[in-house]
Amino acid sequence: MSKKKQEENNNSQAQEPEVEVDTEQQQQPEEQPQEEEVTEPTPEEMMAQLQAQVEEEKKKYLFLMADFDNYRKRTLQEKQDLIKNGGEKVLEGILPVVDDIERAIDAIAQGGDLDSLKEGVDLIHNKLMAYLKSNHVEPIESTGALFDTDVHEAVTTFPAPSEDQKGKVIDTVQKGYMLNDKVLRHAKVVVGQ
Repeated sequence: MSKKKQEENNNSQAQEPEVEVDTEQQQQPEEQPQEEEVTEPTPEEMMAQLQAQVEEEKKKYLFLMADFDNYRKRTLQEKQDLIKNGGEKVLEGILPVVDDIERAIDAIAQGGDLDSLKEGVDLIHNKLMAYLKSNHVEPIESTGALFDTDVHEAVTTFPAPSEDQKGKVIDTVQKGYMLNDKVLRHAKVVVGQ
């Protein structure tokens, strides 16, 4: 029986795996990664960082001010050029009309035909009016219209020849002109009363 018992013991040992315990692992606690110690900067280091930051902001501010000053000078120069030469296109368009008027004056001095001179002056006037219209300048129609202080300037009043002409423009002394729905020059008129 002892042999049988011994075999049973061997079988039971064979069935149960042997577990070896590593005593070194049990005794040593798991090593955790060491956290790096965060040290606060010293007041001198903080002062140096803040000083560097202030210097950087000061540089940015100076560049921005220089850019703005350049922009201001450039726009001021452009505005002066625009004021100085703004009427250049308008004046350039009037020059052909001036040339025509000079030709008419020469023709009058030479004593040309009166009918052809009259026709030439009418052509010059039409040319000038077409130029003004192309630049959105329109004459204000006044005679016979109701007096309107927005576009008319009353030079004098005159007794109205009929009852229906009271408060209306009887005569236009000087024509008025509009530029893009804005009064360029008020019409000087005589109003019926």
